[in-house]
Amino acid sequence: MRFSHVFGALAAGFLVAQSGIAQSAPDGETAQQPRLSDATARLIVKLRPAEGTSTRVQALALSDSTADRVSALGQRKGLSQRAARSLGGDMSVVLLDKPLAGTELETTLLSLRADPEVEFVEIDQRRYAQAVPTDPLYADQWYLQADQVSAVNFTAAWDLTTGISDTVVAVLDTGVRFDHPDLGRYGTDPGGRLLPGYDFVSGESASSFVGANDGNGWDADASDPGDWVRDEDPAGPLADCDEHDSSWHGTRVAGMLGAITDNNTGIAGATWNARILPVRVLGKCGGYDSDIIAGMRWAAGLSVPGAQANPTPAKILNLSLGGTGNCSSSYRQTITALTAAGVLVVAAAGNTDGEAVETPANCAGVLAVAGLRQVGSKVGYSSLGPEVGIAAPAGNCVNIGAGQPCLFALTTTSNTGLTSPALYTYRASIGTSFSAPIVAAIAGLMHAVNGELANSEMIARIKSGARPFPAPDPAIPTCPALDSLTAQCNCTTTTCGAGMADAPGAVSEALRPIARVVDPGSARAGETITLDGSTSGAARGRSVASYAWSVSGGMAEIIGTSTAATATLQISAAGPVGVLLTVTDDIGAEDYAGVTVNAAASGGGGGGLIHPLLLVILLAAGLRRRRQPVHR
Repeated sequence: MRFSHVFGALAAGFLVAQSGIAQSAPDGETAQQPRLSDATARLIVKLRPAEGTSTRVQALALSDSTADRVSALGQRKGLSQRAARSLGGDMSVVLLDKPLAGTELETTLLSLRADPEVEFVEIDQRRYAQAVPTDPLYADQWYLQADQVSAVNFTAAWDLTTGISDTVVAVLDTGVRFDHPDLGRYGTDPGGRLLPGYDFVSGESASSFVGANDGNGWDADASDPGDWVRDEDPAGPLADCDEHDSSWHGTRVAGMLGAITDNNTGIAGATWNARILPVRVLGKCGGYDSDIIAGMRWAAGLSVPGAQANPTPAKILNLSLGGTGNCSSSYRQTITALTAAGVLVVAAAGNTDGEAVETPANCAGVLAVAGLRQVGSKVGYSSLGPEVGIAAPAGNCVNIGAGQPCLFALTTTSNTGLTSPALYTYRASIGTSFSAPIVAAIAGLMHAVNGELANSEMIARIKSGARPFPAPDPAIPTCPALDSLTAQCNCTTTTCGAGMADAPGAVSEALRPIARVVDPGSARAGETITLDGSTSGAARGRSVASYAWSVSGGMAEIIGTSTAATATLQISAAGPVGVLLTVTDDIGAEDYAGVTVNAAASGGGGGGLIHPLLLVILLAAGLRRRRQPVHR
């Protein structure tokens, strides 16, 4: 299959060219999260109401009484307090004589939380003004903010993290313009985001050299020479291609993902510190599956004969490209290999006016992204279907007319050249090509706070962190039915994915620990089997504080400890047994993982992973049954 288009072909005209060299972005790559490795001398303590205290006194939270109780608490726990101040409601801020960190801080928190008079204790953190970048065109980037229904609210996510340079996101596209000052070369230009990358547009014949437009085949130069097509030779190798100017598509996608931010120049990128790996797979008239697949493998750090090894493998691949048809065997095999390597593929659903999701977005294991209008309905040109995982802004020109700008376009980096490269610029773009890098950037921020998330976990948390679609607009049909004039429709979870992408929601989900249970395999009545949760983990800067195993259904019980990473399950009789592992990190965040053990009477049997929410329901039902009176 040959790809005849990329998912940004609906672009409007560019905005305004600028000149000058971009200033350096700040070095800060830290997530503003409480970490036990950070020293603190300030704690907030909430005491339980004193026994016999009247409701009126509790409401007033008399400071003398609270201060005395806090002082007594400190003496019991051996804390050297410099001062304490009541905050009302039996809460106090406690100032310690010396800062605590690491194991000492953890031990102190555990000791205080175990005291019967303490309702909770937490670190008194610093908070900061929201991270709003200085880029002058940020005001036009509505999709990064929160004023519109479908906006992704990166502004709030940046208060959690702005990303880290250890995160590499690959952009498989037309290549990039390394000379754009709002992108720049990593390690060379001030604040530069772009790694060297690679060019996989083939050049084995004269005709493919024309398509490559750089005079050669695979090489280490990921620069975009332009992909214009002119109807000059009706019998030539590009005779079947539509005439168009150069799109600078890869440069535009890269800018959406990670333009240099907070540098008083141009636009803001959705992730401020991640490195961008440009992989050129599209030339004139698109690109071939073989080149795209080679580029996907190389970007992920897998071997590709004939190409130099990738020194900076990506954890996230953005594919703002596609074509019609079902997912092919070659793509399925490639995505399986990438998934095994822990690499997430994010792909644009397509711009087919409400028709089926295109390839490779329709492949299993890919996070397909559909496009939304600013009000949260499916934008007319976006593809839709059950393969879509999530939806994000794609840009729409609600006020289009002669001489009018596109109000809800997506502003990004570009070039003024109609054919060969010219001056750099910023361009108003629309298309699911630009929805995909929004989601890839969210994944990049998630990786910054939790590098242990597997693909399925990353996708699940992007979905669980999403916001629900807005209430249906009665003036338009519900997807998959389309408005006859605009092709828009009210989104559902079976047509537009789990919901509207939400950056702070997804990052907050990534900050939770990861509960994992190894499939225990076969089991028989009368046996004991080992339950293994040792592959569970925590977000960066955090640690797993506790494990808790629970059993529901069947004739089985945990013998010995139920609070370690592994546990022993004693099976008394045949039948299914539900097991739930709860993992809690050092600041109290939780995650769950479940497994069913199907015990056979003799021989056979087996286990299987179960959705943790279903297991929670099963366990709750079991608890309710045990609490009911028994009538004989």
